[in-house]
Amino acid sequence: MLQKLPRLFLYLLGALLAINLLQAHFTELIFDEAYYWYYAQKMDWGYFDHPPMVAWMIKLSSFFFDGELGVRFMSCLLSVTMLIVLWDLVDNPKKKDYVVHFFVVVFSMTLINAYGFFTLPDTPLLFFTVLFLWVYKKFIANPSLWPAILMGIIMAALMYSKYHAVLVILFVLLSNLKLLTNKFAWVAVCIALLCYTPHFFWLYEHDFVSIKYHLFERPNQAYNFNKFTLGFFLNLIAIFGLTFPLVYWILFKTKSFDKFTKALLFLTYGIVIFFFISSFSKRVQTQWVIIICIPLAIIVFNYIIENKALRKWVYTLGIINIILLSYARLGLIHKPLIPLFYETHGNKEWADLIQSEAGNMPVVFENSYRKAPMYAFYSGNTTFSLNNIHYRQNQYTIDDSELKVQHKKILYVSRFIPERNIIFKRINGSESYGKYITDFESFRKLRCSIDAKSIPFNTDQDHLLKVYNPYNVDVDLKKIKFGAVYLNDYKQYGETKPMSLTAVDSTLSTLKSKDTTYFNFRLPKTTIENPGYFKISISENGLPFAINSSSIKFD
Repeated sequence: MLQKLPRLFLYLLGALLAINLLQAHFTELIFDEAYYWYYAQKMDWGYFDHPPMVAWMIKLSSFFFDGELGVRFMSCLLSVTMLIVLWDLVDNPKKKDYVVHFFVVVFSMTLINAYGFFTLPDTPLLFFTVLFLWVYKKFIANPSLWPAILMGIIMAALMYSKYHAVLVILFVLLSNLKLLTNKFAWVAVCIALLCYTPHFFWLYEHDFVSIKYHLFERPNQAYNFNKFTLGFFLNLIAIFGLTFPLVYWILFKTKSFDKFTKALLFLTYGIVIFFFISSFSKRVQTQWVIIICIPLAIIVFNYIIENKALRKWVYTLGIINIILLSYARLGLIHKPLIPLFYETHGNKEWADLIQSEAGNMPVVFENSYRKAPMYAFYSGNTTFSLNNIHYRQNQYTIDDSELKVQHKKILYVSRFIPERNIIFKRINGSESYGKYITDFESFRKLRCSIDAKSIPFNTDQDHLLKVYNPYNVDVDLKKIKFGAVYLNDYKQYGETKPMSLTAVDSTLSTLKSKDTTYFNFRLPKTTIENPGYFKISISENGLPFAINSSSIKFD
């Protein structure tokens, strides 16, 4: 494939790779990247929020470089490889005359520009979407065993990148339902499922924690047209910048004359319609729709090759996009260039400030799976995110990081410590506070459950509570307090009320290790009118109440 590339294409590709490598090296991590770097410190077949591909990429990068480039190196390589495959997907014989236009079309797309060096789950998602379309195009031209095997492997890689990848596979399938009767297509499906089996086992071993969180436990809010649906349409504009009216006009004008173009159209319209419908129930994040950039890059480039007037406008507006994006990228490195504070600014300085106080001492951050790995990355020290009922579960909930800070002297960092004798201020003015805890002890992994899926609200009915202790030590009941956390219909926090429980076995004074203890309880009264859900929460050693159960619905 490389031998067929025009020399100008290779020059531009090399220049783009060099720019992205420099950007990756000189730009501080964003919080999500730090979180995924934390994933990569312990390789696994899955993580709380995402499948493992992003962690694998970071681990590979770390074999070549240290620091920020040790997180982003593979993203830089995948982004330029993606352009090579994308170029090959364009069949027009005139394309060699429009190499610069191709780069303008792709490089002017805001998030594709950003994911040229940022390492996020969408980075491999974009790459494997292009690769999947490339193999699919070969497959429909020659349905046979080896293309089927390769397509199966790539479908698994897509799913290892991000769960949204199922939409790519689904909409391509819907564009060609005859695949359902193609034996080689079923070979591809079987290969994909076989390759994905380790992640299925991981989900099973972790009680499907990722699926439960994304589908059932994530807090939401009442429908708001501006935030939800209007926000969705603004996202569709934002991913293309100034070229957006031309991109969508070309999409509207493009008809499907062959199976591959039909797949591109089904993928684009499918993603747009799916998330438009989703916008009536939740806020759609910009990166969720980024997949449409891939089919639209092919559609737009093919179209402007044959249309001189639109080619001129796409080129001109695309160049303006690139200038603005390039300036913004410089601003990610050097804050004075842009008026807004962004999360690539001041992280090293902030970490140095905390380390000057903590030294080599472990630091426990309250409610921040973002700050804990960022500090760990820049300081090299042990961290833990202590999640409480005002926050959400994350990778720190299910891994062994809690064990590393048990019974040690730690610096506890929070935004809400009353005694503010230690103050840490970021360059954007936000403050957090610290205090020392001589013998830190937490039991965030205690799990509470009841057998009923829902219970009546405001009754004096007794209920049976099961508390499982997964630790290797018994937990003294004197160290813990129970609370009932009331949530509204959107699973947003309302209030916490202390609970009195009675152990079924009245002789017990501890929660036995690796065992379940049974309690009788009645829900305390709440001032919240008609709460939708509640959780059982535990506070240990005076720490804030934790997330110790799933949301339980009121009848």
